[in-house]
Amino acid sequence: AAEHTCEVTVSTVEIPNDDMKGRIIGREGRNIRAFEKATGVDVIVDDTPGMIVVSGFSPVRREVARLSMERLIQDGRIHPSRIEELVAQTKKDVNHKLLQIGKDAAVETNIRGLSNKVLSLIGALSYRTSYGQNVLRHSIEVAFLSQVMADELGLDGSMARRAGFLHDIGKAIDHDVEGNHPTIGANYLKRFSESPIVLNAVEGHHGDVTADNPYTPLVAAADAVSASRPGARRETLERYIKRLEKLEEIAGGFK
Repeated sequence: AAEHTCEVTVSTVEIPNDDMKGRIIGREGRNIRAFEKATGVDVIVDDTPGMIVVSGFSPVRREVARLSMERLIQDGRIHPSRIEELVAQTKKDVNHKLLQIGKDAAVETNIRGLSNKVLSLIGALSYRTSYGQNVLRHSIEVAFLSQVMADELGLDGSMARRAGFLHDIGKAIDHDVEGNHPTIGANYLKRFSESPIVLNAVEGHHGDVTADNPYTPLVAAADAVSASRPGARRETLERYIKRLEKLEEIAGGFK
């Protein structure tokens, strides 16, 4: 668990030489404090040669920090006012990129009528992983799986696809809002007058609320299928060993 947490909460930035570490820290730490305040992440400068580390639970803030640090090093003018200026510009660039990623995902899944704010959160999911699985790609898979099952059952495939696409949107902001991601996502989508069917599917795909329509269990099933697809998520060593033992047991039965 500690290894996984470390992997998903830190990003590394290469530096040209170790003298740069002193410049990043600044006199009495003023530069590093200004950078941490502007980006909302922690900067770790240690004895590791040729690199520094930015650490934070929000993947978007961490990406802003990583890009800002790279630009700052390349620019060479490292002082508090320049740090604030570069971070502000980087935030604008990243926000623009998130919106474009969200729009592209909506086009891929043929989802219409989403506001730019919702699309930006969809884009933010591209920086989020769950046990190694990219959450945006997972959401797109769940959208299509939900549609396939709905079509087979004679339900509205487009409604199922929309619910599946939005089911994990709460993961884009659960670092900043207290609560579990299904509830956070449903509460956020209520601001944009999303369909009650979609809201119930988003809030209920982990069983936190009772399903009041057939689309909620469909999304829950599609979510489980996508997550359990071979290769989709990283397995723990214990589960991997148990699976190998089970396969050996099955193979040993053929004599």
